[in-house]
Order: sequence, then C-alpha cells, then structure tokens
Amino acid sequence: MKISIDIDILLKYDRPGPRYTSYPTAPVWNEDFGPKKFKTKIIETNSGRELPPLSLYFHIPFCYSLCFYCGCNSIITKKRGHAREYISYLKREVENISSHINRERRVVQLHWGGGSPDFLTPSEMEILYGHITDNFTIDSEAETGVELDPRETTFEHLKALKGLGFNRISMGIQDFDPVVQKAVNRIQSEESTRRMVEWCRGLGFNSVNVDLIYGLPYQSAKSFKKTVDKIIAINPERIAVFNYAHVPWMKRHQKMIKEESLPRGREKLEILKMVIEGFTGAGYIYIGMDHFAKPGDELCIAQREKTLYRNFQGYTTKAGCDLYGFGVTSISMVGNCYAQNQKTLYDYYAAIDAGIMATHRGYELNPDDLLRRHIITRFMCDFELGKKDVEAKYGINFDDYFSEELKRLEPFRDDGMLVLHTDRIEITDSGRILVRNIAMAFDAYLNIPGKEMKFSRTI
Repeated sequence: MKISIDIDILLKYDRPGPRYTSYPTAPVWNEDFGPKKFKTKIIETNSGRELPPLSLYFHIPFCYSLCFYCGCNSIITKKRGHAREYISYLKREVENISSHINRERRVVQLHWGGGSPDFLTPSEMEILYGHITDNFTIDSEAETGVELDPRETTFEHLKALKGLGFNRISMGIQDFDPVVQKAVNRIQSEESTRRMVEWCRGLGFNSVNVDLIYGLPYQSAKSFKKTVDKIIAINPERIAVFNYAHVPWMKRHQKMIKEESLPRGREKLEILKMVIEGFTGAGYIYIGMDHFAKPGDELCIAQREKTLYRNFQGYTTKAGCDLYGFGVTSISMVGNCYAQNQKTLYDYYAAIDAGIMATHRGYELNPDDLLRRHIITRFMCDFELGKKDVEAKYGINFDDYFSEELKRLEPFRDDGMLVLHTDRIEITDSGRILVRNIAMAFDAYLNIPGKEMKFSRTI
C-alpha cells in the first residue's frame, strides 16, 4: 500500500478530536449510570439464549517511575505491598461480577494493561490468573495479551506468563533517542528492549507488539527515523505509533514537558509522514489510526474480510464481545452500555468492601447512538461504509437521515480523502490518516452549547 501524504492538507484538518475507542466518547458519560444500573445490565445481558463471547481487561495501575508523557491511569510507587492488596480486591470484584455471568460464555480475549502488569511478581501473576480461570471459562483459542515495560520485566515474568497461556506481548519503547528519553523521564536502552524481544521469541509467544510515540519533545523526522529503522530491524509483528496527546489540563505531570520543546504543525507532520512511509516501505500494512502489522497478521486478515473491530484496547479481531473491565478506572462495554470503575484506589476499595459494583460513571446508548457507533466503527476499521447495509440494519434512508453529515464530508471529498459514491462512502488510502476527522462528521455530541469537551489533536 503506497500512501500519498500531502502535509498542507493534513495541516488543514489538524484539530482536537476524539480517538473513538468508544461512541459516545467518555466526556458524554455521567454518574447517573452507577453500580445498580450496571448490575441490572449484567443480569439482562446474561438472560438470553444466544449470548456473545467475553473479553476481559484487568488494569494494574502501578508503575515504579513516572513517564512525563503518560496519559494512562497510573500510580507511581515502589511499595510491593500495594500489589498484594490490589490483587485481593481484584479477586473480590471478579467473584462479584462473575456470579451474574453465564459460565457457558467463553472468554475469547484477555488483556492485562496498566500502569505496568510487571509490577506484579511472577507468583502474583499466577495467583491472579488462577482466580480468573476459577471464575471464567477461557476459550482454548483465546487471544491473551499483556503490556510490559522492558526496563522492569524479567525472564521469570515472561516464563510465568507463557506458562499461564499468554500468547501476545506488547512493550513500550516510545523513542530510543537519549535526548528524548531524558526529556520524558524514561531511560530505556536499546539493548534491554532487544533482549526482551529475544526472550519472547525464544519462549514461543505468537506475537510481539511495540509502542512508539511521535510528537515527543525534541523529536524531529531525522532523529525519529533512527528509532523507526531500529524497530524495522527488530521486526515485531505489530507496531503502534501513537500521537502524543499533550493534555496538561488533565494530566498535571505533563507540565514537566516544556511546551517549546514539542514539535508542532509541519514539523510534527513531517515525523508522521516519515513513520508511515518508513513502515509501509518495510512491508508493514497501515491498519489505520496508529497501527501497523505484517501482511499475514490477524489484524490485516480481519481488515480484508471486514471483521476488524475497535474497542478500548485499540484494533482487535474479537468483534461482538461483551467487554468487562476489572480494577481501578477500568471500562466495561456490555450490551448497549459503558461503565467505568472508580478512579481512585480509595473509592474502588470502598465499593468492593461494600459489595457493590465499582462503577463510577457510565452511559446507556439510545438507538441513534447505536446507529452512529456502527458507522464510526466501520469507518475506523473498514475505511468504507455501505449505505444499503446501514439502511437494512437500522431502518433509515441514509441520505435523508445524514444529509447534514454528508455536507460535512464534502471538503474531504474535494481534497481527495474520500469518495462519495451513490451507494457507499469510501475513504482513500491517503484519507486513512484523517479517519478521526471523518468520523467526527457523524458525532452528534461535538460542539454542544454549554458542554465543553477537550481532546488531543487528531494528527
């Protein structure tokens, strides 16, 4: 796939916007949707005859040190006792939720994220995993992945994870440049990263994903190309290159990053252009947004077969699952609702001690939300949308229902980013970079008077 990148056009559309791991996006959710409503939804979605499979996410919030760019929900500590206490509460939350779930429903996707799950010792990992399998039925072909920090992960960690059945490893790198690493407080040697990749391959993990970030302080296309070339040599199965979201109003520690050190405008887009051309030139397929994968990877196959999906973990092949999130700040997507857990350990522990769902806020989708979620998801995954399919599924006349939205797409058409066919909308290869902007045309909650929503920039 050869993608033509016109930086002037990208500059035209560079504005704040959602990442669309959900629709409606999190700023729309509210605290009226609490523990009782979520419990009711769990029971409702386990009462039918044909029940969808399950996806489980476990959030381990602890990290040993603070990365200044971090946008995750993390807790910085070196106290090992926090992990043992946290696991005890996770176990109780698992018991509470699983007691309402049909045991015949199989878990086809399991993911541990953070923070950093390698904060747990190998034995603690075994304890947590054992409790999960005691309360849920894990499918023999389940996709089981974990996010790890090469600076802290030991061979014993990886050996334990492989023994438990994990088959996918994701590791953060961000940038190998020592100047950038110092500026973001993440010193990570290329040697330790390569060693971890070698361990993963020696142990037989199916897939290794690496995470990079563009837009970090002191980056340039020239400097970041050195990291891109090193990643190509490491040859991971998947690569995620995230746009640094500088949101100091939400993440106060980002104020440690000097604004004047960040690449902006054309300079930042030159980095993105280099990244896309570098990885696609090396044979990776640009899945979209921030993901690249080898042609034979499941993500590429799913995209070709139009079965790719997107959830809170990014692109996935496991569409149609009910997703249950466990741990502080975790998000569930069950039936037609979202539910997010309490944001502090104190409130999360208090909910578990009270024997209730740890839900802090959530949202129940209405019919229009479901329609728009379907459209935005298909754009993000397929980069095209068949109007007749939508009309048949939702009982509408597409052109009448979305007359205003179609007008908003005309500038993208004029700039060669998409084609407005009579029966479908097709995003061009070049337009994939702007898929967030295109999806925004169908977002009913943007620019609501009196409702301020701040997002990172789309490019």
